Amino acid sequence: MDIIVLAGGLSTERDVSFTTGSMVSEALRKRGHRVILLDVFMGYSDREEDLDGIFERSVEVSVKVEGISETAPDLKKVKEARKDQSDCFFGPNVIQMCRMADIVFMALHGENGENGRVQAAFDLFGIKYTGSTYIGSAIAMDKELSKQFFRVNGIPTPRGMFMRRKERLDDFSQTGLTLPCVVKPCCGGSSIGISIVHTNEEYIRALDAAFELEESVVIEDYIEGREFSVGVVDSVAYPVIEIAPIEGFYDYKNKYKPGNTVETCPANLPEETAKKMQEYAVMAAQAIGLFTYSRSDFLMDEAGNIYCLEVNTLPGMTATSLLPQEAKVIGIEYEELCEKLIEVSMKKYV
Repeated sequence: MDIIVLAGGLSTERDVSFTTGSMVSEALRKRGHRVILLDVFMGYSDREEDLDGIFERSVEVSVKVEGISETAPDLKKVKEARKDQSDCFFGPNVIQMCRMADIVFMALHGENGENGRVQAAFDLFGIKYTGSTYIGSAIAMDKELSKQFFRVNGIPTPRGMFMRRKERLDDFSQTGLTLPCVVKPCCGGSSIGISIVHTNEEYIRALDAAFELEESVVIEDYIEGREFSVGVVDSVAYPVIEIAPIEGFYDYKNKYKPGNTVETCPANLPEETAKKMQEYAVMAAQAIGLFTYSRSDFLMDEAGNIYCLEVNTLPGMTATSLLPQEAKVIGIEYEELCEKLIEVSMKKYV
């Protein structure tokens, strides 16, 4: 197959996306496919040109990737680096190249990539892509909407509220919640902008940090306990993986710097508890309409209560990512997993 692996973009997870894309590209090439790793924002070249035969030069025209920084990228500098300085999200030749591919492997993470907008555009252009449809992607990306879907479908999730910038409350006592709590952007990912707060002063600083990234934030009860994740591929739950950061919580740095987190798969849980968590992961995916693949994140408190935090529609595929680790436990190696994600995604078009 001729495959575009689409990465980069303008989200705070831009660097993570490139690492996912680089690994996926290499894996698919080993399986015999012609693959171009493409930056959705920068595009290819800075002008329209004849693209005939471009897949014959797939390695040459692919983005060259470095490692993930410990901090999120400076998106202002990214925008300034684009040669044509266009305000179009799709860089030069991106749509044309994607239309030439048999399928686009979505290695995008974060806002424009997981929120359904790119998927909707591709539907209009007749471009096939991996992952869920635009509707499911949009719901899952918005933590306010997805938590409403969880509650309606009997999936436990932490108690909380949503706040818009124009309705900001700096007095925590007016929220009706209790400290400690968690403050996070409504549609962000990779734990960027998340704060665990214990005082009103910390709460104000947390709002400042979250509103710097988005117009809406989630404020919810802090659940002290163990953290887990469960991948779901083609409506089948993969083994539960436990995530235990050596220091602090599972933030951006701990997610992507090897050695910062201990990950155990299958998780050390009673069989009944693991099955219940897997059941919730499948329920969450089905409730939101994610019928290709996804990954749900959970917390479990000391009493054994399980809480679903969110569902990821385009799980990371880096060296430290969770879904590949879960797949390996059941005998699915990385290269095979990449092909499997394409196979289940193609079912949308049958």
